Amino acid sequence: MFQLSENLFRFTDTCHVYVIRTGHSAVLIDFGTGDVLDHLVEIDVTQVTAVLMTHFHRDQAQGLPRAIAEGIPVWVPHVEQDLFAQVDSHWQAREISRNYNMRQDRFALLESISIAGTLHDYATLRFGGHAFTIVPTPGHTTGSITPLANIDGQRVAFVGDLISAPGKVGSMAATQWTYNGAEGVPMTILSVLDLKEREPNLLLPSHGVPMNEPAAAIELLVLRLRELLNLRHEHRQLEFLRQQPYIAITSHLLRLRASESNTYVLISKSGKALFMDYGYDFVTGFANGTDRASRRPWLYSLPMLKRDFGVTKIEVAIPTHFHDDHVAGLNLLREVEGTQIWAAENFVDILQNPSRYDLPCLWYDPVPADKTLPLGVPIQWEEYTLTLYAQPGHTEYAVAIYFEVDRKRVLAIGDQYEEDDPLRVNYVYENHWHIGDYLKGAELYRTLAPDLILAGHWKPLWITPADLDQLMPRAETLDRLHRDLLPVESIELQSARVEIRPYRIEANAGETIDFEIEIKNPFDRDQDTCAVIVAPLGWHVEPAIIETRVQAREQQIVKFSLTLPFDISVRRARIAVDLTIGTTRFGQQAEALVSINSVSSTPSGTESSQRVVASEPLALQELFL
Repeated sequence: MFQLSENLFRFTDTCHVYVIRTGHSAVLIDFGTGDVLDHLVEIDVTQVTAVLMTHFHRDQAQGLPRAIAEGIPVWVPHVEQDLFAQVDSHWQAREISRNYNMRQDRFALLESISIAGTLHDYATLRFGGHAFTIVPTPGHTTGSITPLANIDGQRVAFVGDLISAPGKVGSMAATQWTYNGAEGVPMTILSVLDLKEREPNLLLPSHGVPMNEPAAAIELLVLRLRELLNLRHEHRQLEFLRQQPYIAITSHLLRLRASESNTYVLISKSGKALFMDYGYDFVTGFANGTDRASRRPWLYSLPMLKRDFGVTKIEVAIPTHFHDDHVAGLNLLREVEGTQIWAAENFVDILQNPSRYDLPCLWYDPVPADKTLPLGVPIQWEEYTLTLYAQPGHTEYAVAIYFEVDRKRVLAIGDQYEEDDPLRVNYVYENHWHIGDYLKGAELYRTLAPDLILAGHWKPLWITPADLDQLMPRAETLDRLHRDLLPVESIELQSARVEIRPYRIEANAGETIDFEIEIKNPFDRDQDTCAVIVAPLGWHVEPAIIETRVQAREQQIVKFSLTLPFDISVRRARIAVDLTIGTTRFGQQAEALVSINSVSSTPSGTESSQRVVASEPLALQELFL
C-alpha cells in the first residue's frame, strides 16, 4: 500500500488498485485479485463503498466475485456492461475457429457478476464524497473510461491502460481491433488529446508509473503513435479532422465529416442547432464483432462545433431512419446536452422499443422520442420549416427531410441512394424493400425538386433537373429486373409478412407474456388466415390457433399469450407462427426469441443496485450533476 497523497493510495496487484479514502471508508478504482481488501486496515479503512472499473480485462477484474460476496457495489463502464454481467452469453457467442477477431475480449471474466450500475460517458457521479466525471477514453478497449476527480487538491485522472508512462502504452496488441488494423491507435490519440484539454494534474495508470506532467507525457505518446500511423499510411488527416470536423455547405448548414454516417447541422440565427442523424461521432474504424462493447458513440466533436460556429445549444435531433449508425449517439445528446429527440411516426416505435422488432442495424438500447412527427405535415423549428416524407427503399422505415436554408431547397435522404453518377439505389431486402418503393421516391424527388441532396455516407450532392430525371428510369429498371428474375407468384408473395412482437424478450420462469402477430395479406382479395403458434413442449399458449380474415393488401394484428414453465432457465428459446393465407401454406414464417431466468435467480445487478442505493443514496440521485 503506497501513499500518493493524504487520502490517495496505490496497491500493486495484477494491476494497480487505487484507494480513495474518506474517513474510515474508501472507493476503489479497479480491483485486481481483490487482495487490496486484506490491506485496507493498514490505512484505517473499514468499509469499501464502491468499486469503479476502468475497463473489463481480467487483470483489472478477476477478484470481483469477492467484492460481490462481501456486498461491495461494483460500477462498470456502460459500453462494457455485458462483459461483466452477461459473460456466459459473450463466451457462447465468441468466434474461436477461423478467428479473425483480434479484439482482446477473451480477456474478460470467466463468470458473470452482479453489477450495481453503469458509468455513463460524460456523467458526473458522487462516490465517497468525491465527484467523478466519467470521460470516454477508447483506445486500449473500445469501452474504456477515465474517471476524473479532484482529490487532495489535485485533479486526478485514473487512466486505466490508456497510457502507462510518458510516451508509452501497456499493450499495442490491445489497440488492434480487427485482423490487421490499428483502430485503437488513432482512438488513443483522440482520447489522450481530449484528456489533455481537461487539464489533469496527475495521470494514474493501471500499469506503469504516476505521471505528474500529463501534457508532456501525452505529447510524447501522440508523437510516437502518429509516426506509427504514418508508417502504416493510415489516418494522415486525423489531426486536421480533429481541428475542423465540421465543414460549411452553406452559411447555416454544416456537415460533420469525421463520423461514420454524416450528421448534418442546421444552425438558426439565435445560435441553436438542429442535427439530422447522429450516430458514431469521430470513428477511426469499427472493432470486429457486433456486441455492445464493439460500438462506442461519443460526443467528441461537439466542443469544436460550439467553438467554430458559435453554436450555443444543440436543441433538436431528427433521425432519417432507425439504423444504429444514424441514431447511436442520440441518447448521449439527450443526457449530456439536453437535446430533444424528434422522430417520424413511421419508425418512432422501433427507436423506442427495438426488442419488439426483427430488423437489421438496431441500436442496443431504446431511444425515447420527445416528439413524434407526422408525415407530410410542415413543422417549425426556429425560422425553418421542415417536412418529413415517407421514403421506402433503403428501408421501409425512413423519411426524407425537406427544408429551405440560405435560399436553397434541401432534401436530407439518409441512406436511400449511394453516390454514383450521381445516385445509385441502395436497397436491402431485410429492411423490407418492395418493388415500387424507388418509383415512389423518384416521384417525390421530382415533385420537391431539391437543389441539394444530403446523403448519409457520401458528400452532399448539388442536383440538376437532369439528375432527377435519371431516377425514374433507374427505379423502373430495378423493378423490371426483379420481375424478370422472380417467378410471378414470388413477386406477389414477397409482400406477405408475418411478424411476432416482441421479437426478443427476457422473462422469469412461470411468467405470462403477451405477444402480437402482424399478418399482411399479399393478395388482391380478402382472405381467411390461420396462424398456429409453435412453442416448446410444456409451454402453454392461449390461443394456440388464431383464425381471422384479413382484407386485400392490408395487415391485421392478432394476439396470444404464452405462459412459461417453472424451474427452467434458457437463453433464446424459439417460438414461431405457422401461417396459412387462403389456400397458400407459408409454414413457419416468423419466430421470436425468449430467454427465461429461473425464479430462484436474480437478474444481474438487481440485488447489488439495491445495496448501493442503501449504502450510497447520492450515487443514483446525482447521476448527472
